[in-house]
Amino acid sequence: MEGGAILEGLARRDPAALARAISLVENRREGFEQVLARALVPRAAGATAGRRTGLTGPPGAGKSTLTERLIRHYRAHGESVGVIAVDPTSAFTGGALLGDRIRMESSEVDSGVFIRSMATRGSHGGLAVTTEEVAQLLEAFGFAQVLIETVGVGQTELDIAGAADTTVVVLVPESGDAIQTLKAGVMEIADIYVLNKSDRPGADKLRHEIEIMVSMRRGSRAGAWEPPVIKTVATTGEGIGELTGALEGHRAYLETSGMLVARRKRRVEALTRAVLTRALERWVWEAARADEIIAERLDDVLEGRQSPYELAQAVIEQVKSGALE
Repeated sequence: MEGGAILEGLARRDPAALARAISLVENRREGFEQVLARALVPRAAGATAGRRTGLTGPPGAGKSTLTERLIRHYRAHGESVGVIAVDPTSAFTGGALLGDRIRMESSEVDSGVFIRSMATRGSHGGLAVTTEEVAQLLEAFGFAQVLIETVGVGQTELDIAGAADTTVVVLVPESGDAIQTLKAGVMEIADIYVLNKSDRPGADKLRHEIEIMVSMRRGSRAGAWEPPVIKTVATTGEGIGELTGALEGHRAYLETSGMLVARRKRRVEALTRAVLTRALERWVWEAARADEIIAERLDDVLEGRQSPYELAQAVIEQVKSGALE
């Protein structure tokens, strides 16, 4: 009943139905995969025009303010915007802890903007487990721009590179001392660097350091995209025009080089594998009676008659025998 009502609402482009669909997916309530399948497939052709931008970087870099400025820019140009703001998980409720939508409140009264805060729920890549599925829902709903703002936990933010068409790494002048440690992780995934709060001392020095790093990393790769380093002051809007120009430039590069199709193909493959893994895990624990087998033999492990590895292998053998019946 719930799934049918949601699908009807999505067909009417009802934002309330979209919010319910996201809750269904995020909480993995019964039937959510069927709702996703029926919601996405008929709209696949219309969803291909959506553009995904990921914004990541250390906490305090001003990602939420920058995101709001991008929303304003795109809305001024008549483009609808869907935002996924991935926050840390509350240890008490399991929900999003910070609620970035509070900082984007001025944009939320706009019917052409949809903002959703999501919790990481134990994901170690800076993204919620279901972020990809929610991004697909936003695209299927018809949003021209999908912005994904991540949690801001340093080198664990690497998942964003797989979820977005263009990855923006946001830094501040104070990030200079951390460049060496960031270099091996989050610094390497950037398609565009943004040096926010660039009215502070040290901005030019950090920009120079990043440009040297980019040049060394690019080496002799002819025709490769060279990530620009853009100075912004998100609180005033300074540099936003240059940033959106760089986003357009990277989009054009992806299209002409064929990398846009390649990136999206990898994304679809990764999602398919994740869905398959999720289904197999559910089958092992439910259909193959894994919980029962473990409970029956746990004393053997505790008393040293069997190792956890042997117990796990017993579960696998039960799965194999069940699959062959």
